[in-house]
Amino acid sequence: MAEFLSRHKKVKKVFYPGLPDHPQYELAQRQMTGFGSMIAFETGSLSNAKKMLKKVRICSLGESLGGVETLITHPATMTHAAVGEKGRREVGITDGMVRISVGIENVEDIIDDLNEALGAI
Repeated sequence: MAEFLSRHKKVKKVFYPGLPDHPQYELAQRQMTGFGSMIAFETGSLSNAKKMLKKVRICSLGESLGGVETLITHPATMTHAAVGEKGRREVGITDGMVRISVGIENVEDIIDDLNEALGAI
């Protein structure tokens, strides 16, 4: 999933410790037995994030990312909306950031869903 997103032309950046270009990749390799199912990525703008999120079919929009199903959130307007723009910027949360918690669905189905949704940008 992270590799797919990192190659997608509409995705500006992927934040995932399992990718070799992540700043803590080597540390994650030493400390983790797997890299987890939480991925954040940058769409470039609030408008792009909203367009993309309106098009997902399999991924469910949710504040909490703790379910077994694939959940997707827009931190700037959901989980971190009360923080304020300056505070979000300080912790690296941009208006174009989207966060996904990959669930138990078939990974190819999720990739197809994200690919179609990203096509709306």
